[in-house]
Amino acid sequence: MVEERYELVAERIKEIGKEQTVAEKFRGYFQKMSEFAESIQELKCLIENGRYKELPLSELEEWNDRLYRDILPKNYEKSYANPAYAVEMLGEEYGRLFCFLYAELRGAVVYTFEGRTEYLAILFELLMQVYNQFEEEALPEAESIRETIYWYASDYCDVFAADRIKEQVDPEGCFAARLIEETDLSDIRYLYFFGEYISENERQTAEYLSRLPEKLIQKMADVYTEGYRMGFANTGKDLSIKSTVNIRFVLGFERVVRKAIENFRKMGLEPVIYRSPVSVITKRQHIRTGFFGAVPNKQYDYDHKDDQALFFDKQYVERKLEVMRTTFEQYKDLAGRHAGPACMETFGEKPFSPKQKEERIKLTEKQEELSLLFDSKSGQLTNTYIPGDERSFTIIAWPVPEIGSRYEDIFQEIIKINTLDAKTYERVQQTIIDALDKGKYVHILGAGENRTDLKVQLLKLKNPSKETNFENCVADVNIPVGEVFTSPVLEGTDGILHVSRVYLHELQYQDLEITFRDGMIADYSCKNFEEESENKAYIRDNVMHKHNTLPLGEFAIGTNTTAYVAAGKYGIEDKLPILIAEKMGPHFAVGDTCYSWSEDNKVYNPNGKEIVAKDNSVSVLRKEDVSKAYYHCHTDITIPYEELKSITVVTEAGEKIEILRDGRFVLEGTEELNKPF
Repeated sequence: MVEERYELVAERIKEIGKEQTVAEKFRGYFQKMSEFAESIQELKCLIENGRYKELPLSELEEWNDRLYRDILPKNYEKSYANPAYAVEMLGEEYGRLFCFLYAELRGAVVYTFEGRTEYLAILFELLMQVYNQFEEEALPEAESIRETIYWYASDYCDVFAADRIKEQVDPEGCFAARLIEETDLSDIRYLYFFGEYISENERQTAEYLSRLPEKLIQKMADVYTEGYRMGFANTGKDLSIKSTVNIRFVLGFERVVRKAIENFRKMGLEPVIYRSPVSVITKRQHIRTGFFGAVPNKQYDYDHKDDQALFFDKQYVERKLEVMRTTFEQYKDLAGRHAGPACMETFGEKPFSPKQKEERIKLTEKQEELSLLFDSKSGQLTNTYIPGDERSFTIIAWPVPEIGSRYEDIFQEIIKINTLDAKTYERVQQTIIDALDKGKYVHILGAGENRTDLKVQLLKLKNPSKETNFENCVADVNIPVGEVFTSPVLEGTDGILHVSRVYLHELQYQDLEITFRDGMIADYSCKNFEEESENKAYIRDNVMHKHNTLPLGEFAIGTNTTAYVAAGKYGIEDKLPILIAEKMGPHFAVGDTCYSWSEDNKVYNPNGKEIVAKDNSVSVLRKEDVSKAYYHCHTDITIPYEELKSITVVTEAGEKIEILRDGRFVLEGTEELNKPF
């Protein structure tokens, strides 16, 4: 029935390109849609009869370009996927709606590779519903088109959103896992079987890894999976009751992922490897979660990050939450045995700072409030079925060829950084923690043009012989090794955090400055745009995640000077991911604490002391009203060593203990950390 339904609508769409039944102004758009649908039909036939995987590399490359050509930067200015162009060609009312429709239909590319014929039928039927309205003598009201889109999102929420939850916890029939395990990874053509856009980064990464010895690939996989296992061991969580792990990665690293799958199976974990979502019903703004290839155009992603504003209302939110609840209940056994994500990230691409387009769809203030409510309730739902105090995670990052001509040297350097001796760091970091635990607060002061002047309040220990405020992080959930961190006391945490340039969630910020009062963000600014209002909106949207304020959820001191020196040696300071950058100076996370959803679990440092600073006056509200306790975001902001004047511990008696001065560790017992300099 699904195939028949698809065939009927696909045949009808073919006719659109030949018809002149809609107003001339809209013919170009619908003809473009018809051409795209025909490409999808042709691709579907090739895949189903097995011919696609037999194509030579050159033809696979042609197909990849054909499927993504229209949204690539060089063509984007004249693409209906670009809200500025769509509005220019079709007018403000229709332009935004048609731009959304274009972007949503692009999901057909990956659905075709995954064999989701029902999804294709749903998308093509949506296109035909809109087209039919334009065949009438009078143009339809824009509101009528919006209603069509609304009911598409509402009606098919129980397909798209439900399937998304299932693929997060059910390893059965995993598309990506099957490809990775069954495909010849020495044949680079395999990259084009996923349906993602493939750039030189993915191709050169796969080619480079194919030349590395098996022993080194195994080492890369081992540090990744062992970090995951240690995340459970160090927090006292029982891994033996879990049966699945979510592997997230960027295409090109399949050799490492294959070894990781073998390692995880030895722990009793089957992989669930789902694609980063492409539908407005399941994705979260421009953030990619899952596996994916190259991002064809980051501006395109940014332009469409708030497309849900077309239908996002209270009724839709209630429906989606009900779908989530019903689906989780259906798969509650699998959900309860899910262990959490193991993330393999990449870095090295040129930093991206988006253009702010007036034509793009934006959430209203009321919708922003509703979005925060949805995040809170969906987070609570997820935590009910995949308990936070029973799951863990790990993150590791590797460079891509775009990082520069010395890519292979940099890659080997990152392997070294990701596998540094944890025991050495454990000993030195404990020396730092011993000094910090004497403090009432820590004073962080910027150097030169860095305007940081911040006092971070610490929890008063009741029993210093058995308790500690700071976790000694030795490369478990956050690889590489190299930080000590705590959840600060909000009351008394005051001052300015400033950094000249930082890269957060794939977006660049220049002269980012945040003011804290009693641990909460009181003001913020940056210098990305000429208008201050645009700068504030940029931060509120992407750092604050639409919240009016956020607490300082984490204060940490990074100790990985080896990574810092390597970054300077290769000139890649602005390209490092926060995962490594946070180990290269003090960092401050706005949002939830590192212990969110598992604050009541007892956690100990290697020396046996219990970490007691896991809550703050916001997160503790979970005991009264969990909706007030969490913000569902955690963004780390690092001050690099060269922008740092000092980090000083101030005791209850007023004694000052310096940890760092002028970018170097000066505390006795930390001399080892200065050797890389």
